Amino acid sequence: MSGKLPPQIAPSVVYARRRTSGETAARREKPISLAHRLQGWGAALCFAAFGLLPLDLASAIGGAAARLIGPRLGISKRARLNIRRALPELTETEIANTIAEMWDNLGRVGAEYPHLRQIRVFEPGGRTETHGVEHMDRAVATGRRMIIFSGHIANWEIAMLAAVQYGISVAQIYRAANNPLVDGMITRFRGTGGELIPKGAVAARRAIAVLRRGAHLTMLADQKMNDGIPLPFFGRTAMTSSALASLALRFDCDVLPARVERLGGAHVRLTVFPPLPLPRSGDHHADVAALMARVNQILEDWIRDRPEEWFWLHRRWPD
Repeated sequence: MSGKLPPQIAPSVVYARRRTSGETAARREKPISLAHRLQGWGAALCFAAFGLLPLDLASAIGGAAARLIGPRLGISKRARLNIRRALPELTETEIANTIAEMWDNLGRVGAEYPHLRQIRVFEPGGRTETHGVEHMDRAVATGRRMIIFSGHIANWEIAMLAAVQYGISVAQIYRAANNPLVDGMITRFRGTGGELIPKGAVAARRAIAVLRRGAHLTMLADQKMNDGIPLPFFGRTAMTSSALASLALRFDCDVLPARVERLGGAHVRLTVFPPLPLPRSGDHHADVAALMARVNQILEDWIRDRPEEWFWLHRRWPD
């Protein structure tokens, strides 16, 4: 349903971003290192410069700069190793091209952050092509809670942005940036249309509270969790967070895969897929593992289709 406008829902049901007082105090008490301050100043200058440019130009410059610099950084060795193991059929030239395109996408994502609030996902003829929104329509019409998941693919912020602009009460579970100054900037760019829940000690409690009040969750499900469960991902065991499946089974949620793809430049396609069937074998642990294995398989299929759009710099597997 390309260009479908969302239903109008009263602003009172859209929960503003907030952090608990404990989380805020913890951030204040932890001193900010000189390295983080320098990184923060550099990020602030870059974001300010990109914010002054038109979105398409900012995205193009960010992509070109990252494509030039990124492959020369030491961290690209991790991407090369990950790709070799996950996609052994690729030649060294294809791996090098994938890494260059990955950096191009990451540069674009960074340059697009200052413009997030101006992106209108459901605007007819806009820069976001949408499909499958009827699956969200159906969940809202029948009063079902949704957990919408995606991965660090293309501009991964679009899925959360779409949920907020659709008009539902939604919270996003996310991993805070290592640098608290950069994390604060990104948080501001995301705007105030949805609650943000950083991963950590209180994340599960807050996510439960969101679902109990009948609201919805979005999350990126492709990150390593040391205390997760071992499941296959590209034919290798990867520690996988079980939170998505545990919450979905507990609250009988619709689990909707949401894929973002670049169509060229700062134009993207968002596809929302039908809800995944929830396993109900009577063995909770087996059901959680089965659902998360399916989530991993979906993410893997998307990444195999467009490997250059995934964040291969993750430590997703044990070295």
